[in-house]
Amino acid sequence: MHEHPTRPAAADAASGQDRNGLQGRKDSGAADVPAGGKRRTTALAGAATAVLVLACAGGVVAAGSLLPNAASSRSVQPAAASVPAGTSVGVCPGPARLLEGTEAGTDPQFSPESDTAATSVTGAVLGTAGVVPGSRLSRLDGATAVEIAKAPGAPASEGPRQELLAGTVSGRGVDSVTVLSADAVANQKASAAGAMIFRATDGDLQGSAAANCLQPSNDQWLAGASTTVGRTSVLVLSNASGSPATVSLELFGGKGQIQAPGSRGLLVAPGTTRSVVLAGLAPGEEQLSVRVRSTGGPIAAAIQQSVLRGLIPGGVDFITPGTAPAVRQVMTGVDIQDAAGTAALTSKPGYADAAPALEITVPGPSDAVVEVKLYGRDGQKALPSGGVITAKANSITEVSLAGVPAGNYTVAASSDVSFVAATRITRGLQANQPSDIAWAASGIRLGSQHVVAVPKGGTRQLVFGALDARATITYAPITADGTVKAPATADIAGGTTASITVPNEADGAGVVGYVVSASGDAAYGAVLVGQDGRSDVSSLPFQPAAAGQETVPVALGY
Repeated sequence: MHEHPTRPAAADAASGQDRNGLQGRKDSGAADVPAGGKRRTTALAGAATAVLVLACAGGVVAAGSLLPNAASSRSVQPAAASVPAGTSVGVCPGPARLLEGTEAGTDPQFSPESDTAATSVTGAVLGTAGVVPGSRLSRLDGATAVEIAKAPGAPASEGPRQELLAGTVSGRGVDSVTVLSADAVANQKASAAGAMIFRATDGDLQGSAAANCLQPSNDQWLAGASTTVGRTSVLVLSNASGSPATVSLELFGGKGQIQAPGSRGLLVAPGTTRSVVLAGLAPGEEQLSVRVRSTGGPIAAAIQQSVLRGLIPGGVDFITPGTAPAVRQVMTGVDIQDAAGTAALTSKPGYADAAPALEITVPGPSDAVVEVKLYGRDGQKALPSGGVITAKANSITEVSLAGVPAGNYTVAASSDVSFVAATRITRGLQANQPSDIAWAASGIRLGSQHVVAVPKGGTRQLVFGALDARATITYAPITADGTVKAPATADIAGGTTASITVPNEADGAGVVGYVVSASGDAAYGAVLVGQDGRSDVSSLPFQPAAAGQETVPVALGY
């Protein structure tokens, strides 16, 4: 549902003042002419000449006012100019790594401290009319790692429509930031998606951390970081463009906005990554949200978040941007554990953040009254807080989800003031055993033909949430051989969440993704990833569908 902002009263008042000011203007009177006595003949002649010139000029002005406006001064409707479709770009975060000793706030050095850590990327590029766009998985510096499809010729302009097909990369091992890119075809941006996953069964970064391959942006919000003792947050800025980027950060904590020296003017050269330890900018923050803005090249931003409770690993995750501040935020793919077990765990020292919670960041000057609704398999569930809270302006407010029965949920929050939101997910109920964390970022409403990449290995679920009324979801598997299988359909009742298990294979080929479309009322989706026999968890919101040919209005004037 789209909200239309009301025009501020101040704007109306200002326009009213302008109109009143115009109506209240008075024409200036003619200058007084002093009474004269005798003048010389030359003076009289000069005055007569001046009167004649002025009279002629006045006639020109009067005549000009009667003529129609010149064509150059008429109001002309802006023309719509087509914009050439660009390359589809998704930047995939690199492996999670431990920090070596660095000074706070500086670019960190990384040290992998695991014998089992492995990172891979899975992606799909959708083709139509028998053509798969030229596409590849590359390193950030542009060196090609995998050629997914060669640049095709022009698609057939006539003839019957052919079945969908895809170019794929399945579980490709990587050791750094990578870029999934696909060329435009017939001036249409390619539909593509990728996902990376990091897994480790030993070391301080035990667990799994999955993330979508991110479309670079000049303005994005990340919520869910923490810089208290045992919590490490590293902001990773990647520039896949050919232009330098200058990045500025805005930081928000539980007590308000944080003014941090060194948070402005961060230069990220083309084809490089810059990492910033957030504890150097905002130490001791239990909750931390970051707005990342750049000038020049667009940036892909992610936060590597990890927890270490004494000697016990508490999980690792990649926090990725959610939707921009809005009056409604929706997060699905929220997995909640047994309420009694969670209560027993969080009662122990150091485990307060091992419970599910919704974090709300209000970046504006006004408090937000937020209504929170939780939708499960059987409908809406009551929240311990009652569901209506006041979130303070320019700060972060945490809403506990502890006490909710176990299951997969969709969290919907709405207010009369724009805000940012993310939901914390936890796995593991034993204090002396490794656990894991994940953050479900706010997602977009589903439309037509979203390409969804599914990380390889482990347990995987498609999670769909419908809010107010019934929604119909179609989902067609994409297999590693480039085939798009026949779609299945799920009919989801309003106010519920449905989960669909992703099989390892379809017709003998590995499943690497889906083509998903939705109709009916507002619906949202995410991929929930786990690991049998372990506490690993990750949640990946669906990405926007590829835009068609775009136009921009062009107005000429002077």
